[in-house]
Amino acid sequence: MDLVVAGHGEAIEWLLTKLVALLAEDYTLIQGVRGDVQYITDELGTMHAFIGELCRTKPHGHDLLTRDWLKQIREVTYDIEDCVDDFAHRLHHDPTADLCCCSFVAFKIYEVLTWWPRHEIASTLSELKMRAQQIGERRIRYGLDNPRISSDRPGGADIGFNAAENQQTKLALVRTKTPVGVERDMEMLGKWMLTTEGPADTIAQQLPSSSTVVPVEEPTADPTNHGVLCIVGLAGIGKTTIARSLYQNFSDQFDRRAMVTVSHNSDVEAVLRSILYQIMPQVREGTSQQQWWDTSHGSIGGGASKKAHDRLQTLKLQKLKKELKEHLEKYSYLLVLDDVWSTDMLGLIKKSLPRSEKGSRVIVTSRFQAVASACVRNKGDCLYKAVILSENKSEELFMDIMAEAKGSQEQQDKSKVIPAHWEMCMSLPLAIVIMAGYVACNPHFSDWKLVCKNPTPDYLKPLSHGGLMSIIDNCYFDMPAEIKRCSLYLSIFPSGSQNSRKRILRKWISEALVSEKQGLSAEEVAEACFNHLMKRQIIRAVKHSSNGKVKIYEVHHMIHEYLVCKAAEENFVTVVGGQWLVAPSSNMVRRLSLQSDGLKTESAKNNMILSHVRSFSVFGTLNGLLSKPQKLRIVQHLDLEGCADFKQEHAKVVCELFLLKHLSLRRTDITKLPKEIGKLQYLETLDIRETGITKLPKTICKLEKVKNILGGNKKTRKALKLPGDMKKKPIKSLCVLSGIEIVEGPSSVADFCQLTKLRKLVIYKLNIKNEGKLFDELRSSIEDLCGYSLQTLVIDDGSAGFLSSWGDLSSPPKFLDALELSCKLQAEVVKLPKWIIELDTLTKLTLSVGMLSSDALVQLSQLRKLFSLTFSLEDAEQGSESEATCRQIQLHLEHPNITMMIMVPPGGFESLKLLRFSAPYVPRLVFLEKATPNLERLDLRFFAFEGVDCIEHLKVLKEMHFSLHNNGSKCTKKLIQQISNEVRQCENGPKLIVDQYH
Repeated sequence: MDLVVAGHGEAIEWLLTKLVALLAEDYTLIQGVRGDVQYITDELGTMHAFIGELCRTKPHGHDLLTRDWLKQIREVTYDIEDCVDDFAHRLHHDPTADLCCCSFVAFKIYEVLTWWPRHEIASTLSELKMRAQQIGERRIRYGLDNPRISSDRPGGADIGFNAAENQQTKLALVRTKTPVGVERDMEMLGKWMLTTEGPADTIAQQLPSSSTVVPVEEPTADPTNHGVLCIVGLAGIGKTTIARSLYQNFSDQFDRRAMVTVSHNSDVEAVLRSILYQIMPQVREGTSQQQWWDTSHGSIGGGASKKAHDRLQTLKLQKLKKELKEHLEKYSYLLVLDDVWSTDMLGLIKKSLPRSEKGSRVIVTSRFQAVASACVRNKGDCLYKAVILSENKSEELFMDIMAEAKGSQEQQDKSKVIPAHWEMCMSLPLAIVIMAGYVACNPHFSDWKLVCKNPTPDYLKPLSHGGLMSIIDNCYFDMPAEIKRCSLYLSIFPSGSQNSRKRILRKWISEALVSEKQGLSAEEVAEACFNHLMKRQIIRAVKHSSNGKVKIYEVHHMIHEYLVCKAAEENFVTVVGGQWLVAPSSNMVRRLSLQSDGLKTESAKNNMILSHVRSFSVFGTLNGLLSKPQKLRIVQHLDLEGCADFKQEHAKVVCELFLLKHLSLRRTDITKLPKEIGKLQYLETLDIRETGITKLPKTICKLEKVKNILGGNKKTRKALKLPGDMKKKPIKSLCVLSGIEIVEGPSSVADFCQLTKLRKLVIYKLNIKNEGKLFDELRSSIEDLCGYSLQTLVIDDGSAGFLSSWGDLSSPPKFLDALELSCKLQAEVVKLPKWIIELDTLTKLTLSVGMLSSDALVQLSQLRKLFSLTFSLEDAEQGSESEATCRQIQLHLEHPNITMMIMVPPGGFESLKLLRFSAPYVPRLVFLEKATPNLERLDLRFFAFEGVDCIEHLKVLKEMHFSLHNNGSKCTKKLIQQISNEVRQCENGPKLIVDQYH
């Protein structure tokens, strides 16, 4: 079965809606066009019904003739939609919008001025009518009949996607995947990570005779404090899982660490930049305390500032080597180079890495023995040959994934599972994981052996591992149509990249890959699709947010290779400059993902026709593609996040793309939005976060369809000022308004009462007088919004006047899901409002204050659904480096007798899994018996710290994250070392991760 069967039936359905709307606009159609549009509409309706029948046929049962005919339908559907959108682009002015008394005259003038574009569109529609007619006749002429429905396959693709069933997913904070079947080897490799003398020889002696750890026999050097481990094996055998597990378990033993995917067709400069970006120290840049958690904890490495990141983009090879020497030479470091394909690439990287004075470990994974031979050459280096799983371990892995996919830890009933499930996976872990997700989504299907009879399709044979790809292919074709489209869209991102869940959800919505259904909003359906792909094991979580939802995800490189190949075959996404060299099926590009620049990219772009591009995403540089906007006239989705060469002069060019629905300029160098932004009448999402834009033009009020305005900088709390015109003409379609400021001034906007669809309101800067007009407007607005759709509220109150009045709200925000309140005043005790215990739906609470009343924790412990609780204190003395100074800036609970201790009371907090404390000075934490019974993670950030007691009362604690200032107290450093030693001695104790911040 072809993608057009499963996905483009819905594309036709979407197009039919557009055509019906076009037929309704009589004034825009010249003679003869209406008939053509009506014919095309009818013809596509019949094709849609035919494709619906094909959706229920055997996945690979179509012959070449059928596949070619389906390809023709796909292309003509694309071209018709392009024509309709071009119609809207060139004739977007509505003559009826002129004065009523002159409407007749205006209409005639409009007819004259638009005669030529209307004539061209009429000619194009006439040609498309003939093409549609010929496609229908061709099917009859060549005897292409409806295929017979087959029942020898699972029923996943036969039915529509039930979004309601995928609404809920298991929340998590700690997600550590441990390799299955190599427990003894992992123990020995762990010793190699820490030992300094002859580690490979020692490991080889201790492992059983069947071990695949091989020491170097003829060392050419004796770097006793350095070592390279190469993990080599088949694609999908678990090399990356082993490397990542070692990285996670031992990263806290090294001063610097980074993990980067090299893969096929990589650029050495890009690899070195990625390493540098991760090993450079975390710089605060004025960030508020609580924001650091979102940018550092749980991520790989530290992470440089945007300014440093932008500077890195300009550095060439020699400069990058110099930077690496500066940041690595005097520090111990751990690097993971995942999926290295070339000995030349490996050589370039190794030559660029300096010799550390304190020792280093480099872990390399590769599919090729030649790379392994080039990698392991010195004494202390180690070669690990990954092998397939035994039958017992294959079964164990399969059962574990099945339980995870079903959202429970219950053991799967083996009597209901046919052994062929894991036996047909060639004992490859990736194949077993994919198959487990496949089976979990088809619980009522029984004859799985028939599914395995399908041979590897011809278009998959050139890929690196045909057998594994065949299993991925079976899983893909079993998925419902909506999920197929969403999964193919994952190929937009570069291989090995780790991407934001919210980012991909917004992309799906803006591209109309998901829409409202079953009473759920488009956002909820997109969330359900994401959850289903998690269940299918197509995507996997890398990092979770503090609310337990997936924050960052990734796609295994083998699955990504399949999706890139499939998307290229169906002309769904065209990737230029990516890791996989896959030729597009057509030079007429529909969705363009530009992933690098250079000569290869330039030659590829010269052969493409860009006038049909509907979606344009850049991962690197534009390389002049915005110089001729007329080539991109029907672009609806423009994602330039992090684009290095997008400058201020490009902003007006973007405003000429009238059909834009999604515009992301995040992390670009733009400092001002032109007033022409008001021309983008179809715009739904505007993302200008982490840019220099501090004020929106008043023309933004003309965007009546915009749903998301995302601005400001979460790290620095740099905010976005709204235009005063929003008082007179509010944007009632807004659902998310993030990163704004409300300060005293004649043009300040604080009245949001009419934004009844608003789900998220984030105020980064609030400084208004008590008992003033703005004060009353904002307070009234929040009370009203909490009675409608508001789910997330963030307020950073610089004056503390607003927050101090919250106890008197007549209508408390009872339906909030997330609440973050910040107050910079530190001298007085802040009392929580009495109604806070009524927030029955609250799952995430962040309080940035100096002191809370003694009963604060007791109050908060009554919140039954509270998942995440953060206490933080804004560091007013950013330059303070003494413990004495930090003790004056302390975070504690005001108590009549105990002033240097925080006692977590017993009882309550029944759902709390994440507890955070952040301040220059954090006093001793004491967990009384039966306190926070479900706590899984404890995060602390400080300059000085008094310690933590009674950890043994936290029965399910999995991780503790300590982050110490680089100039932190010596006593605190000794205390952390002591705690670390105690934790390591506990057999089933929590894992302690120690980081530094600057």
